Amino acid sequence: MRRLRNALPAVLVSALSVLPAGRRNGVAHGVAMTAVTDDRLSGAGGTAPAPGRPGPTPAGPAPTGRNGRRSADTAGRADAGSGRPAPRERLRAWAELLRVSALFSVPGDALAGAAAVGRGPGRGTALAMGASLCLYEAGMALNDWADRDEDAVDRPHRPIPSGRISPAAALGAAGVLTAAGLALAARAGRPALGVATGLAATVWAYDLHLKHTKAGPAAMAAARSLDLLLGATATATATAPVTGSGTPRGGGRPDNVAGGAVPAGPRGGPAACLPALPAALALGAHTYGVTAVSRHEAQGGSAGTPLAVLATATALAAAVLRESREPRGQTPDRPGATGAEAFTRRLDASPLKTVTDPVRLLTIALTGAYLRTAGPPLLHAALNPSPPLTQRAVGGGIRAMIPLQAALAARAGAPVTALAVMGLAPLARSLSRKVSPT
Repeated sequence: MRRLRNALPAVLVSALSVLPAGRRNGVAHGVAMTAVTDDRLSGAGGTAPAPGRPGPTPAGPAPTGRNGRRSADTAGRADAGSGRPAPRERLRAWAELLRVSALFSVPGDALAGAAAVGRGPGRGTALAMGASLCLYEAGMALNDWADRDEDAVDRPHRPIPSGRISPAAALGAAGVLTAAGLALAARAGRPALGVATGLAATVWAYDLHLKHTKAGPAAMAAARSLDLLLGATATATATAPVTGSGTPRGGGRPDNVAGGAVPAGPRGGPAACLPALPAALALGAHTYGVTAVSRHEAQGGSAGTPLAVLATATALAAAVLRESREPRGQTPDRPGATGAEAFTRRLDASPLKTVTDPVRLLTIALTGAYLRTAGPPLLHAALNPSPPLTQRAVGGGIRAMIPLQAALAARAGAPVTALAVMGLAPLARSLSRKVSPT
């Protein structure tokens, strides 16, 4: 079970660990949602120790045992006589740089986008997912490269300022991952490549400049929204057109179980992702709030921001649960409807149907999981805006993206996709205890 849990981040980090680790250089760089030390109460780290806990140990000689040898904890940290970090330590450094525990919040973007356009996951969804993972990790590496001077002062334990990864290696990784992401998106079609190009441009603009401006949270929100739209576009354009009855030409069946049939419509170009726009905006609004809170991670002191984000999360949950009284495109008393047909449609639009519908119940449960994950840390940060509690709120907000994505997929009528997305939540929480997601 442990091998399965660590499979995704291990493969990516192993591929990047071959890049050279830098020497101790005395300069450092930061994080989009800043780096933190371990905080086992929240599963996330913090730039300041939690109450009643010692702070990080200053750099110094490795601890020794009674006979003057290095302890078992430090014996494997450097290759004998080479001065270079051991492979395990290099792997750990890349895991910290790339925030591998936050990776589990990425696949749900593409899956929720696919559900929003009434499609089950397919080849286009898989390509969009791979592109999203590459572009997300490119942003993580570029973020630390761009903030290396700031991190040298505020977060010297980060991989670049501590000398475990060189700035050149981090920048090179960002470039390679960006190119890989765009290449994967190109295989999903020209419309998907267009969305991925906008996403990549937003990521680079945020890390290199916008992060330190008032437009920072909006840029991060736009990146998440574009990521969901990438999944929607890649899925819609890579799927065979459907007939008016909702049956794809070629014999497949749509994934939208709640909606029954997928209406015919444009399957290429920008119009392909229009049905996913509301879900993209909901995810973007959540991301905006989390990014706004993260700007106070290192110093704390902001009680109003977590409180405002908590109100936003509550409003988003209500929006996800809100349904129109009648199914789209249907009117119970339309001219020509038989008595039985009108009665059935009234029942479908009634609160009774809402309560007994399994997909609706799943949506309610997933929305509750979203509020349960994001709400308490935000409330604690509002009551006591210390750096550790603010960092816990950011970590909770990142993990809350998973149940939000799952709730959006369930609301779109894709319960299997929603459950698959939600299955990533325990993996993200478990890995966040080892590597901070911020």
